[in-house]
Amino acid sequence: MAPLLTVNNLCMEFNGNQVLRNISFSMEEGEILGIIGRSGAGKTVLMHLVRGVDQPPTSGSIIYHIAACPGCMHLDVQSKAGSACPKCGGTLDAVDVDFWAEENERMKRRIMRRTAIMFQRTFALYGDDRVIENVLHALDDIGYPSQNAVNRAADLLDEVRLSHRMMHIARDLSGGEKQRVVLARQLAKEPFLLCADEPTGTLDPRTATIVHEMLNDAAEGTRMGMLVTSHFSQVIEDIVDRAILLEEGAISLIGSPAEVIRTFMDKVDDTEKFEAAKLGEKVLMGRDVTKRFISVDRGVVKAVNGVSFDVAEREIFGIIGTSGAGKTTMSRIIAGIIEPTSGEMNVRIGEEWIDMTKPGIQNRGRAKGYIGLLHQEYDLYPHRTVLDNLTDAIGLEFPKELAVRKAIITLRMAGFTEDKSRGILERYPSQLSEGEKHRVALAQVLIREPRFVLLDEPTGTMDPITKIDVKHSIMHAREEMDETFIVVSHDMDFVKDICDRLALMRGGKIVKIGPTEEVLAHLSAEERKIMAKAGQ
Repeated sequence: MAPLLTVNNLCMEFNGNQVLRNISFSMEEGEILGIIGRSGAGKTVLMHLVRGVDQPPTSGSIIYHIAACPGCMHLDVQSKAGSACPKCGGTLDAVDVDFWAEENERMKRRIMRRTAIMFQRTFALYGDDRVIENVLHALDDIGYPSQNAVNRAADLLDEVRLSHRMMHIARDLSGGEKQRVVLARQLAKEPFLLCADEPTGTLDPRTATIVHEMLNDAAEGTRMGMLVTSHFSQVIEDIVDRAILLEEGAISLIGSPAEVIRTFMDKVDDTEKFEAAKLGEKVLMGRDVTKRFISVDRGVVKAVNGVSFDVAEREIFGIIGTSGAGKTTMSRIIAGIIEPTSGEMNVRIGEEWIDMTKPGIQNRGRAKGYIGLLHQEYDLYPHRTVLDNLTDAIGLEFPKELAVRKAIITLRMAGFTEDKSRGILERYPSQLSEGEKHRVALAQVLIREPRFVLLDEPTGTMDPITKIDVKHSIMHAREEMDETFIVVSHDMDFVKDICDRLALMRGGKIVKIGPTEEVLAHLSAEERKIMAKAGQ
């Protein structure tokens, strides 16, 4: 197989902090190359440099081995050199392009048009347009003949198994369906390289598996190479040809997927011990909470159906269940985002109980200010530093000295070391890994000093080592800040390690509530299978 890409001694610095250190590897046409490493290892930065996103590397080079037509703008893989250009009939010439060299800027733009990228949390769709219209837009962007575009768009939706959604409005799709539309739009470019940066990080394991199968099928059906990162280690082992292990910005191992995953997992250390928490008084009480929705095709749907529970101070309380069980709706009611149809949701503020079902500044408005919410679709202000994101960007007016001190304390509670906390204060979100962004977002919630924190799928985007960091950050926050947490999760291993009690939801009801081990023993075989995958 001909070479596609060569990376030589690539280094990258942000504000004097080196995030990539002498990265060197090669990639062949049609190869699926996996990158794994803990949060902050440099995976996203490396992928962005390969794709041409953001700023150039500090040093080193990325060489694309391609075939270029001297008569038009067409590019192809280098194994096509000597053959006729499909656009103008000229002869394709073999060319090696130093991607980030200033004199190659025009060729860099041409290469970027023949490569594609899928980001972890950005669907980049026209939300008000239909699915097939989204794909037609992508075909129009590359100048695809309009008379053939509809059939080509339909073919692409067939490839990603989404023909049954082609007339749906894009914003109404599920996360997994949106990601498949993104894949169809990227495949419309007929890229010779697809970069997939944790493309399924926020999806449940079953949906993630479907999307990864789509990626694998797309690579097998063409000569397209693929560079993919994933926190699902089993997926890396199953679909990639070779894997790279990144550690602190350097390559520590290149080899078979099984060998790299084994080395990566050997570094997982979860030996830190925490004392059993002494729980306090009740801080949240739900009584007979019901939420009904009207569905055109299903009529009245009881997403939450007569649920009652309570949470104590310093407790870590988990709400678990498979997709559609009602846990997300329940969490939105707790956070005051939506009102229940009936029932009560009471929050204790000081010595008073506030009913969240009652609107007004002295009721729900007052209580919401004391509830911290970290949704799996969290967002940071992209043009503000970490320090600004933690303070003035969210309306907390501190003198600079106090802001720095408070930010460092809170970042440590969110899983960073003190040195790392100081090192990232002046960085922007684009200069952080996805795992680091998640922990900054958690710190953004904790710095408000909430009465309790609601975490929606807190480990959905994380590698196994970072999951441990997040678990420890939650435990430290409880020990040192007397914080209370409500965790909504698919991840059985995570809730087993961290939660004092669980509520298991099925069909909108809590079918079992009690100590964690007792509730997990109540899971059905199907629930156990789905939730076990979430911990991979």
